[in-house]
This record gives sequence, C-alpha cells and structure tokens, in this order.
Amino acid sequence: MPNLNAREVESASDLSRRLGLPFSNLALLTRALTHRSYVNENPLAVDDNERLEFLGDAVLDFIVGAWVYNRFPEMPEGDLTKVRSALVRNEQLAKFARKLELGNALRLGRGEAASGGSNRDNLLGSAFEALVGALFLESGLGMVEAFVHPILEDARELILNEIHDPKSKLQEWAQAQKLGAPRYRVIGTSGPDHLVTFEIVVEIAGAAKGEGKGTSKSHAEHAAAQDALNKLNVM
Repeated sequence: MPNLNAREVESASDLSRRLGLPFSNLALLTRALTHRSYVNENPLAVDDNERLEFLGDAVLDFIVGAWVYNRFPEMPEGDLTKVRSALVRNEQLAKFARKLELGNALRLGRGEAASGGSNRDNLLGSAFEALVGALFLESGLGMVEAFVHPILEDARELILNEIHDPKSKLQEWAQAQKLGAPRYRVIGTSGPDHLVTFEIVVEIAGAAKGEGKGTSKSHAEHAAAQDALNKLNVM
C-alpha cells in the first residue's frame, strides 16, 4: 500500500533542467540539496551540504558586495553595507530559495521532512548557499553571477524600501542611544468601519516622540516613526 504521506522529492537532474543550470556533475548538485538529517538516516549517502553552504556563503558575500557596489555608484558606504547585509541574511536567502522552489528538491530525513523542514527558513537559506557553492565549483564565478544577478535585481526595490524604512531607522537610533526599542500605541481611530483611520504615537523610554495617522496600523506607525525622526533631527 503506498505511503500517502510520502514526500515526492525533485531529482537533481530535474532541478538542473528546470533552473537552466549546467550541472554535468549531478552528484555535486545532489550534495548541495542533502541535509545532514538525510545522511544520518541513509548510510550510503556520501555527504551533506554543510561544506558547500560554507563555500556558497563566501561566494555570495563577494558577488552581492560587488553587485551592490556597481549597481549603486552614488550610494555611501554605510548604505552599501545595509543593502548587502539585507540581501545575504538567511531570511532573504530563504525567500530566494522559495522563489526557486528549492524546498521540493531537498533531501531530508523522515523526521525533518515530517516537521516541515522543506519550508523552514534556516534550511532553505542554507540550501541556497549550498547551491551557489556547488555552481561555483561546477562552472566558476561568471556562471554564479549570471544566476544570482537577476535574483538580486528582482529584490532590489523591496530591499531599498526596507533599509530606508523609518521604523527600522528609528529603532537603530534608539538602540544606539541605549534607550530600548520604540513602542507604538494606538491613541485613536476615526472614520467608518470599512475606512478606519488610525492615530498612533511612538514612545521611546516612556516619552512620546512622534505621532502619525494612516488607514492601517502599519501606515500610521511608519508616519509616527518618520515624525519622530524629523523631531529628533535623525537623518
């Protein structure tokens, strides 16, 4: 009787073909997709993807740094660092992996698979790094750049919006001043139920620093954070 809970895993050859990656050494790609939980349960499996993850991390750091440097020639060093860091953090790498549907190709142990490992950020981010490491060994830096650059370009606007987010900037300032995290509090609402306007105050160390209004709590919080930045003269 077939196991209805069994997870169908995309093969390395199918993944290579789907992503248009020129892997002649499919064993290398298979290793990039192999989590240590699979190796622990399958003695015939040669290796997991942790060493490739290490290599991919270094390759990505260089490629993303060079891409950011060339893509934003007028951006100051501090912002370049923020953009690079935002692009190579595990959470973002997991988003790249999901877009590529890498989770479908991960070789996981039964317990890891049953607990949803194929959709977990840390596993997906690591798998993306391992894939980059494997591609570097297979075809060199130029092929990795051709693979990664379009992915970075697709994420460019979201990352730029994120690093210029007033809430993030206000939190960075408050933490640098050792004042703790800002606290956002709804102090009023107005308008009909289908078009409510929220009024929010942001407090730092118990003191109100800014107010904002918006048709969602998120928009009102952003407005309050920007108001606080303006009043604090934080550029």
